Amino acid sequence: MSAAEELIEFIDASPSPFHACATAAARLDAAGFRRVEESAEWSDAGPRAYAVRDGSLVAWSAPERVGRSMPFRIIGAHTDSPNLRIKPQPDLSRAGAHLLAVEVYGGVLFNTWLDRDLGLSGRVALRGGEIRLVKIDRAVARIPQLAIHLDRDVNNGLSLNPQQHLVPLWSLDQGDFHGFLTHEIGAAEGDVVFWDLMLHDTNPGAVIGRDLEFISAPRLDNLCSCWAAIDALTEAVSSGAINVVALFDHEEIGSSSNRGASSPLLESTLERITLGLGGGREEWRRALAGSVCLSADMAHATHPNYSERHEPNHWIALNRGPVVKTNVSERYATDAASVSQFMEACAGGGVPLQHFVSRNDMPCGSTIGPITAARLGIRTFDLGAPQLAMHSARELMGAADADLYRRALTTFFANSTT
Repeated sequence: MSAAEELIEFIDASPSPFHACATAAARLDAAGFRRVEESAEWSDAGPRAYAVRDGSLVAWSAPERVGRSMPFRIIGAHTDSPNLRIKPQPDLSRAGAHLLAVEVYGGVLFNTWLDRDLGLSGRVALRGGEIRLVKIDRAVARIPQLAIHLDRDVNNGLSLNPQQHLVPLWSLDQGDFHGFLTHEIGAAEGDVVFWDLMLHDTNPGAVIGRDLEFISAPRLDNLCSCWAAIDALTEAVSSGAINVVALFDHEEIGSSSNRGASSPLLESTLERITLGLGGGREEWRRALAGSVCLSADMAHATHPNYSERHEPNHWIALNRGPVVKTNVSERYATDAASVSQFMEACAGGGVPLQHFVSRNDMPCGSTIGPITAARLGIRTFDLGAPQLAMHSARELMGAADADLYRRALTTFFANSTT
């Protein structure tokens, strides 16, 4: 398959952060990585291993000859995307229809969830402590838009109240979401205790355009980075650093959770790797001093219909390579010391790079980059593949950029001096 087709396959298999970790874990297993539990002893984990904490995953690959204070080359990304999540008591009835009460997760573009066939994914907790993944890819719900006949001014500006208007229709005969879910997963009545469930677009990703130059898919932000990072980890060989991939949940809501970038997850993993090599706290601190993190998160391409919203001298084109993201207010962590050697390595490897900064009158978003830099005190820079329609239920990127992005991340891992 082409890189674009491989990316689509990864995204279609990963409608929730929990599925994204399972998909990444399957690829790591196939590449010879060993799964370890956080509660287990890691001294015999081996040079290529990974651990999963709910919707987050950390994996590492050490060279054959490794010292006790060997630095880390880290790629950080996130598994979550803005969406609509099922409330604990979701059954609603209005005007003879049964609806599902949902809660908005992250910075959702409300209108993009209208008139889409929606499936259900996530995980459920069953009686006795079992946690089971759920992936219902058939369309079970839809949020129909109000007809123009009933809102003649809609084309002058659509205003949606998320409590009133983002409520999916899913049944006419009966509600009983709990009973429906129990039946769908094959559980016994009363076995479902709680759930972390969300809606997703059931339409699979596709390569589109006159010359098949675009990828249309949900969750490009940020499963594209997760896919590219895992592929880079399994392919790259480094002799001077331990390569690490950290895929975090909850970036879209601030990263403050037990498995977000603000948690000790990455920090404790790096320390345990050093301890497993026979080093102590001194060796771990020395390792951090020589480490670098590439924060991999998607970037804004210049929108042809809204070019005035972009910085004039920093227009970003699709299919022209990954984007180095800079913000002097530290919304991105890039600076000269952190990114320059990576840029040289990409130039030497034939990987083109672009540069993004926001307009002075328009604040930019942020990433896990500044969080990681502040928590670990290591050099960090931000990089992403360019895309349009970020945070839409369905997004757009260049087909050629999938391979260029993967090559850039592989270059980062393969060049231990970057």
